[in-house]
Amino acid sequence: MAHQPARTRVYQNHHLDSTRWNWLEPREDDIIIATSYKAGTTLMQTIVANLLFPDDDMPAPASDLSPWLDFRLFPLELVLGQLEAQQHRRFIKTHTPLDGLPYFPKARYICVSRDPRDVFMSLLNHWGNHTDGFYMAANSTPGRVGDEFPRFTGDIKEIWRNWISRSWFDWEIGGYPYWSHLSYALTFWNHRDMDNIAMVHFNDLRADLEGEMRRIADYLDIDVPEEKWPDVVRRCTFDEVKKNPTKVVGEGISFAFEGGADTFIHKGTNRRWVGVLDDEDLALYEESMAKLPQDFRQWLEHGRQADAAS
Repeated sequence: MAHQPARTRVYQNHHLDSTRWNWLEPREDDIIIATSYKAGTTLMQTIVANLLFPDDDMPAPASDLSPWLDFRLFPLELVLGQLEAQQHRRFIKTHTPLDGLPYFPKARYICVSRDPRDVFMSLLNHWGNHTDGFYMAANSTPGRVGDEFPRFTGDIKEIWRNWISRSWFDWEIGGYPYWSHLSYALTFWNHRDMDNIAMVHFNDLRADLEGEMRRIADYLDIDVPEEKWPDVVRRCTFDEVKKNPTKVVGEGISFAFEGGADTFIHKGTNRRWVGVLDDEDLALYEESMAKLPQDFRQWLEHGRQADAAS
């Protein structure tokens, strides 16, 4: 029998405050979308939103409907008020690992992950396009624990060396100056046999979007009429999202990113690290990945396509 997750850590830095979960009044049908970052968060929010609203009648952009509860820059009372007012089934975003989250037995957790090298390439675009206003908010909003969020330098080798080898939280593997991508999904992987924890990989979403969406719908007990499936899937494709990114992430994203929603929804492609990370960089990668359980490493790099990966 699978052992129940336990909340044993507190994650607090320039972005995160996992204690904000203390104030949530859970509902039995809550959906919790959990990712480290740049691993398919917005895609999964888009998928769940379209499963819940198959008629394309979402009352707001997917990211607005699915607030990031542990993001300390948004006033907690506003986020909680928004969630309390929602009449539809709630789907809440988190970047806190499972060992920092309260465990709700009736909720459904979806952990989305991705090859670390692909995450890093996406993170370069993300961090590299932050506005001055975002840095000011991250570092000046009261309650920050620990050092300031550093400015993006553009030195890819230095950024990689820190991200893959240095950790913000001393119990994690890598992730500086954010938190660990390598350790994140492992906190869910260790409980993957539980009925209310689902592991989803970005590679599988890219390889078979409809198949993965149907798997997710079954897991969430969402019944989408068969005739609506083609349109629901189409609305979740990268090309469709890129046509009108504000429909997914809203207008408010321009506060944090130069270029707004169009910058945030970037490329959605894999293996851009080839030719960017050299042998020295990849040796550091091997050192960090060797600290992970082998079966988890295989999944983290390849997803459910691991057996077919070359």
